[in-house]
Amino acid sequence: MDLELARTFLAVRDAGNFVTAADRLHVTQSTVSTRIATLESILGARLFERGRGGARLTGAGHRFSRHAKMLMRTMEQARHEVGLPAGYEGSLTLGGRIAVWEGFLPRWIHWLREQVPRVSVRMEIGFEQDLMDSLIQGTMDIAVMYTPQNRPGLRVEHLFDESLLLVTSDRDTPWPDAGYVYIDWGPEFHAQHREAFPDMEQPGLVANIGWLGIQQILAYGGSGYFPARITQDLVAAGRLQGVPGSPVFRLPTYAVYHTVDAEPYFHTALEGLRGFAREEREARAQGL
Repeated sequence: MDLELARTFLAVRDAGNFVTAADRLHVTQSTVSTRIATLESILGARLFERGRGGARLTGAGHRFSRHAKMLMRTMEQARHEVGLPAGYEGSLTLGGRIAVWEGFLPRWIHWLREQVPRVSVRMEIGFEQDLMDSLIQGTMDIAVMYTPQNRPGLRVEHLFDESLLLVTSDRDTPWPDAGYVYIDWGPEFHAQHREAFPDMEQPGLVANIGWLGIQQILAYGGSGYFPARITQDLVAAGRLQGVPGSPVFRLPTYAVYHTVDAEPYFHTALEGLRGFAREEREARAQGL
């Protein structure tokens, strides 16, 4: 399939109409219409419902969205691996949850760049499903996440446990406070949280990533559970405080990677990741 067809499909889907999609792609509206018609002919299904309100995805369009994104992602990865910058001899695509990109993974990347300077690195943020899909599709080499899935050809390796601590912007405010932000750290955190606070009502503020919760609390006050390594500087600066007597939750962190033979620099990257994970475990054992 012509990748321009998939690109045009995604542009129309995101814009909601053919005119805006044409502007974004720098082509005429008739070109966009022709490409969509060609794509629908190839797939044998109508992808959009056209109307005065714009273009709305059909059921087939919704189903094709995932494949279109996969096609574009595969091409981006191919360009990254095949079209290496001058002086480079290999590439790695490394991904992780946004929380592990705060402090932990950047140190690993910096170390890796010093160890294998002729290997280019692509860094990506994603949730578990996105990261797992990329690994399964072969467009990612190593991913760090909290709730991995077991899949043939992939190995799951425990790295360390995050320590999730309850912090607040105002220790004098009784907890739980109206500004409590429940962070969806995954099913393991949910189970621990529910066991520790069985009578707590559903919080009015929920975020799917810790960064959002921290920004909300710093701007308008409140509380939430976050990895200790992320909030330690804010606590030291007095912008956040721990909640005395609150339970500490553990959130296992894993590396997921392919088990097939790989280039030597892949193994260098993996060994480096294990080394930094070992430092994290040692720091926790010492109460740091």
